[in-house]
Amino acid sequence: MNLKKLETFYWAAKLGSFSAAAEHLNATQSAVSMRIQELEREFDLVLFDRSQRAARVTPIGRELMQYAEQLLRISAEMRERIASTESMPGTLRLGVAEVVSITWLPRLVKEVHTCYPKVRLELEEALTRDLVEKLGNGALDLILAPGDVPGHSFNSVPLGTVEFAWMASPALGLPDGPIAAKDLQHWPVIALSQESFHHASIEDWFYAGDARCWQIDTCKSMGVAASLAASGLGVTLLPVKCFVDLLDTGQLVRVDAVPAFPPIKFTATSARNMFGNLVQRIARIAQQVSTFDDVPAGDAGSHQTESAVVM
Repeated sequence: MNLKKLETFYWAAKLGSFSAAAEHLNATQSAVSMRIQELEREFDLVLFDRSQRAARVTPIGRELMQYAEQLLRISAEMRERIASTESMPGTLRLGVAEVVSITWLPRLVKEVHTCYPKVRLELEEALTRDLVEKLGNGALDLILAPGDVPGHSFNSVPLGTVEFAWMASPALGLPDGPIAAKDLQHWPVIALSQESFHHASIEDWFYAGDARCWQIDTCKSMGVAASLAASGLGVTLLPVKCFVDLLDTGQLVRVDAVPAFPPIKFTATSARNMFGNLVQRIARIAQQVSTFDDVPAGDAGSHQTESAVVM
């Protein structure tokens, strides 16, 4: 018996399938299956009931899972306490929202490599809903995204807030002065896909103003949304600091929409069942290098999130 086999068994049982464990461990499904079979032979036990379509952990397997969790936690703690930060190995699968990618993500990567030279980063940019789903099923270790992830199985560290504002090309011909949702609803709107935090936030703003988007085109990035808006094809919601150049050159102007969008909170979120402190340490680094507004000073301590993230 070795720790790798126990780790493989643990994640297969925890995530509910060999394929999910393979993705989490960056291994092939055949390798996962082989390790678990070897572990079953060593213990002379059946750890998974394979009579159903999905492999389910047996009662004796659930008992072993508790021991495996203790051993994995002790192993991670030992490695982190004994090894220096320079020699600490590992892979961190980091999911980020686009606003992080186009602002301070390079600073974060540089700082992580400075502090942990042997840690390898696997970066993935995606919509918030996809990031949360992958964090929940173990495909990502840490996500940097808007909102709070609901539930009691996550840790989050605040990364500050981002100011968003309606923007459009002067050529679109929007009226001067304050414009309410009931007025803005008659103009074409550009948003990210329907599954995005961005799209839901736009719809919520219109609904709160007793209005709705009558024409809404979607795209896959805020850069594309900004380009379409600058071409006079509609009004869109953008993070102000990310598109200062388009505002300074007059290609886009801020729309005096009422009410204004409240600042959007971003967090670094990880699952509570992660072994070791490396993920939380990198979440703290993210908090330190974040250029968003109202970032908590110093180590504010992680907290359990409860409010739902709007998808």
